[in-house]
Amino acid sequence: MKAVAYFLMNVWQAFFLGAWTAIWIVVALVMSIFSSEWPLALGRWVWGPALAYVGRYDMELVPGAQLNPRGPYVFIMNHQSMIDIPVAYSVIPVNLRFVAKKILKSVPFLGWYMWRTKMVFVDRKNRTQALTSLRRAGRQIRDGASILAYPEGTRSIAGEILPFKKGPFMVAIASQVPIVPVAVDGTHRVLARGGFKLRPGKVRIRIGEPIPTVGLKQRDLAELVRRVRDAVIDLHVSIGGMGGDKEDAIAPPGREGIERAPRNASQAA
Repeated sequence: MKAVAYFLMNVWQAFFLGAWTAIWIVVALVMSIFSSEWPLALGRWVWGPALAYVGRYDMELVPGAQLNPRGPYVFIMNHQSMIDIPVAYSVIPVNLRFVAKKILKSVPFLGWYMWRTKMVFVDRKNRTQALTSLRRAGRQIRDGASILAYPEGTRSIAGEILPFKKGPFMVAIASQVPIVPVAVDGTHRVLARGGFKLRPGKVRIRIGEPIPTVGLKQRDLAELVRRVRDAVIDLHVSIGGMGGDKEDAIAPPGREGIERAPRNASQAA
């Protein structure tokens, strides 16, 4: 009986998600005629919180760093679930542009919104195109935009933080703007990979202290990746997450989404 109740609830939630997102994006596209910032603010204030309410997940921003809302920053966040995006929109106190897979550009409504708000699309299968996109992101950051990236490249199934890819860190060094580590935990239990099965739950987020990149060169890239990933892991553990293997920090070219089984039963709980 409980399974039937959840199924019916998920049908309603999926309908609301689609309809609400379509309506909100139409309004945002109209607003984008006047400013590319207004639709981003609308996502923070209206879209993300409404999805949390209907999805019945409770977001808690654990006290952390106090940021200048004017930015700009490169936010680096671990990735557990599709709802990480509305969660990030809701709790990070600046207008965000995402580094996203190119395939999303062709999605009706969502792709249009991302295009009009100058999101960064990356084709990870084409290294040359990916580097061109990241350079474009660097120019946007220097002009005052804040970017959020998920350097794991895909969602973690178990909740463990996976190795990071280098791309977003190259952008941060080129732009010479601070990197802000962000940890989220609980979204993989609210909406796991492999379908649309929303479940009520607690989602915790914590924002770390900005890590400066002024004066860093590309030769400092690996050290920066490790430093930021260590910070994300520490934040993750502080909010009840599993953390990750600090030794396995950087994903080799072409590798993403590879994760090992938890090292012990307590980590899997």
